[in-house]
Amino acid sequence: MEPVTFTVVDAGGREAQWAMRRYFDELALRLDGFVVGDALGEAADRYNPPTGVFVLAVTEGRTVGCGGVVFLDDETAEIKRMWVAPASRGIGLGKRLLARLEDEARAAGRTTVVLDTNGSLTEAIAMYEATGYRPTERYNENPYAQRWFTKALT
Repeated sequence: MEPVTFTVVDAGGREAQWAMRRYFDELALRLDGFVVGDALGEAADRYNPPTGVFVLAVTEGRTVGCGGVVFLDDETAEIKRMWVAPASRGIGLGKRLLARLEDEARAAGRTTVVLDTNGSLTEAIAMYEATGYRPTERYNENPYAQRWFTKALT
C-alpha cells in the first residue's frame, strides 16, 4: 500500500459523503435497528469550519478512511464518524487517523476530546483504550452509544 495522506475536506463534498455512507452502511450491518436519519445532510454544517473539520484518509487515489471533529465548546472537541475501510484495517491506519483528528482538535485550541461508541464495536474500543482514552460519563443523547470516552490533549 502506498503512503496514506490525511486531508481536511468539505464534509458535504462527494468523497466525504461517500465515506460517511460506507461508515453508516457498516453500522447498519452491526447494530440492530440502526437508522441513519438526517446525519449525512447535517454533516456539512457540523464538520466544516467554524464548528468542526472533516478528514479523509486517501491512498493510491482511493478514500480508505474518514473522521470528523466537532467543536463542542472552547475547550472540548468530539470525534465523530471515524471509519477505516475493511481492506485497510490491521495496519495502524485507525490509530494514525485518530491522531490526525486529535491534532485538528489541538490546532483549534481544544484541550480535551471526547467520543462515544457502541459496545459491540470492540475493535474501536480497544483502539481508544490503547491510545489513552478513558471511560467517562454519558455526555450526549446518542441512542446508539453505550460507551463514552475522554482524553486530555497535551
